[in-house]
Amino acid sequence: MPGPYRAEAMDDELGIWSDESGPLDAPLVVLIHGSMDRSTGMLRLSRRLDSAFRVLRYDRRGYGKSAPDDEPHPGPFDMAAQVDDLVALLAGRKAVLVGHSYGGNVALATAAEHTEQIAGVAVYETPLSWEPWWPGTTAGAAARATTGDAADAAERFMRRLVSDAVWEGLPERTKATRRREGSAMVGELRDLHAHRPWEAAAVRCPVVLSYGEHGAPHHRQGMEHAHAELPGSTLVVVSGARHDAPMSRSDEFAGTIVDAIAIAAGDPWAAAALSRRSVRPAAEP
Repeated sequence: MPGPYRAEAMDDELGIWSDESGPLDAPLVVLIHGSMDRSTGMLRLSRRLDSAFRVLRYDRRGYGKSAPDDEPHPGPFDMAAQVDDLVALLAGRKAVLVGHSYGGNVALATAAEHTEQIAGVAVYETPLSWEPWWPGTTAGAAARATTGDAADAAERFMRRLVSDAVWEGLPERTKATRRREGSAMVGELRDLHAHRPWEAAAVRCPVVLSYGEHGAPHHRQGMEHAHAELPGSTLVVVSGARHDAPMSRSDEFAGTIVDAIAIAAGDPWAAAALSRRSVRPAAEP
């Protein structure tokens, strides 16, 4: 295979920014970030993978470089729009999808609607907030229940996620950017709560479901519930991990989750995973 090749792109029609790295002829793996995140949250994981895979990361609509500079994204933020964005980026290519948090629902919804194009799906701590037992005390539940400004909801979400002290220490420009992303966060989380995004019977590819050893109880329950719903799926626990495992434990995430779904998807993903395992780069700090 030729050496890794990186390309950034901004689809002006979609308004979606993406980044691809890895050998051009390698099998495609797509990394999909969660709410109030962006593709940079998957960068460490991408670097663990792009020696063997072609890796696509992108900023979902309303986040990062896929958001307007001076005002909130106009939407829509329903799952149909999320799936359409991803399918457009695939450009007819077959892929394995790896979704973190909300991004896992984008992956499963895409697999349910485009069965011939998706070879496998791996998800990590993906919220099932449409289920009646899903707790109403999570950060996402508080965000979707906001009756005020979406920007204020985004700030509350971030303060809960990173702490007041960390938020206060952020540059004002960063705070303003994250507040503008509130419309995307509130819109997608309200839609997820109101509409089940995928039906288990429609997901026909291999699926790996996972949660962190130190993750919140509702994430563990959610992945166990999805495992029971999806016959033939595999459930993986990431040792020592919390919700940010794709970034904080990228080497283990790649080895236990991405390699697992690649092998389950069959060649050429399986061959690439086995090749990556035989020549693994040193773990990043």
